[in-house]
Amino acid sequence: MPPNYAFGVRVLVVEDTVRVADAVADALRGAGHVVTVAPDFATASSELAEAHHDLAIIDLGLPDGSGLDLCRAARRYGAALPILILTAQNAVEARVAGLDAGADDYVAKPFAMSELLARVRALGRRGPRWTESLRWYGSLSIDRDRRIATVDGADVPLTPREFDIVALLAWRDGRVVARDEILEVVWGDATESASASLEVLIGRIRRKLGSAGTDEVIRTVRQVGYAWSRSRSKPG
Repeated sequence: MPPNYAFGVRVLVVEDTVRVADAVADALRGAGHVVTVAPDFATASSELAEAHHDLAIIDLGLPDGSGLDLCRAARRYGAALPILILTAQNAVEARVAGLDAGADDYVAKPFAMSELLARVRALGRRGPRWTESLRWYGSLSIDRDRRIATVDGADVPLTPREFDIVALLAWRDGRVVARDEILEVVWGDATESASASLEVLIGRIRRKLGSAGTDEVIRTVRQVGYAWSRSRSKPG
């Protein structure tokens, strides 16, 4: 079954051991999450500063810096970003140091992948993207809990997949979302068939919202992806 936007989160995995990083990334993607892997402190710092992530999994033993320092940096870039420490340092002192540096949870190596996925699900529910289920864009409202969009109180007849695209773009607050990420989150793959379907659905969404009285909601960024073009505001 394709992953549903309401449950998948965008995860930054900071791990320098390729075997572990690949295993974690594969498991997370299989569970419907979008994953970026950073093999070192420098790459992870750039990701935290420049890209949107809903959750970070950070190994303490990085080749070019301290995972504890990265936790502190992550807190500066995103105060509400959930952080899970994944490390072989299992002593109580190491756990305390990680939590003091801003981590929310701690999994020691070796670990069961099922436990890691459960911790990710729990932390994902705490993240900022789960704190707000209803947004207004003038007369257009999007209710993520009820999975409906309305214009002036009238339902817009979006299919489940169309709604997932709208919610994904709207909750990024105007940031460009790459085509491949939309395909991963909404379809679960990036096949040519899914890519062609995305273009068709974007056109349908625009027509449906336009017919309901809301035009120019989704902006196309050529050769990159799409972005939400409306600023949040309640109807006057």
